[in-house]
Amino acid sequence: MLQKLLALLGAALISFVAHAQSFDHTHAAFTALLKKHVVLVDGGKASKVKYAELKKDQPQLKAYLDSLSAVSETDFNGWSKAQRMAFLINAYNGFTLELILQNHPVKSIKDIGNDLFSNRWKKKFFKLFGQESFLDRIEHETLRKPGAYNDPRVHYAVNCASIGCPALREEAFTAEKLDRQLEEQAVRFLSDRSRNRYANGKLEVSKIFDWFKVDWESGYTGFDGKTPPIKSREEYFARYAKLLADSPADQQAIAAGKAPIAHLDYDWSLNGN
Repeated sequence: MLQKLLALLGAALISFVAHAQSFDHTHAAFTALLKKHVVLVDGGKASKVKYAELKKDQPQLKAYLDSLSAVSETDFNGWSKAQRMAFLINAYNGFTLELILQNHPVKSIKDIGNDLFSNRWKKKFFKLFGQESFLDRIEHETLRKPGAYNDPRVHYAVNCASIGCPALREEAFTAEKLDRQLEEQAVRFLSDRSRNRYANGKLEVSKIFDWFKVDWESGYTGFDGKTPPIKSREEYFARYAKLLADSPADQQAIAAGKAPIAHLDYDWSLNGN
């Protein structure tokens, strides 16, 4: 009897492990779609999406998104932090693409619904962890949840289908490459003088540094937790002074945290066609 019980428990354990390992953490299907339909522009600092072409591959995108929806919360919680974070970023970007395709053609994501009755970021149009879900749940209630990931670079990774947003990456995020990918996204965005620059005696930066100011004040210590804590935007920008300005004097002002911060208007135009 005991042997039979142990055998059943063993079989259940094997089944559980096999199920947990069945998810493709390389996100290869998503990478294939992104490589095909995302075009880098401005030297890789920005990107555009060929939505009309992607529309033809919507079944493939839907199949990938279905694989995300099939993941249970129990399985998800058993993954590494990097695996969870990559999953959530890809889910946000994938479901955002699906939302645009469902309403294509559209000039801006803000044209989908309206803030009073059908906010596009609160629209429940997909399932995640067995629940009807929405984009804000992924970004604000999960990725930005205090104590969960505490990495402000997530704002360079999630893409809101707008020109003002940091570039949609031309590949999926994966656990093995996540830190490098996030840092590369940061460098790309901060190097883009149309959205971040030192000008007119001020550091003129994207509106995301205003909307999510708190994320740069939370004591970010790097992906490995070994970076000296960053507790302000000034401290953060100081580390990227050479990306934000050309002249040594302007770079020194940023590095010293003495550059006044101003915020540029955000372009909500669709990041493609």
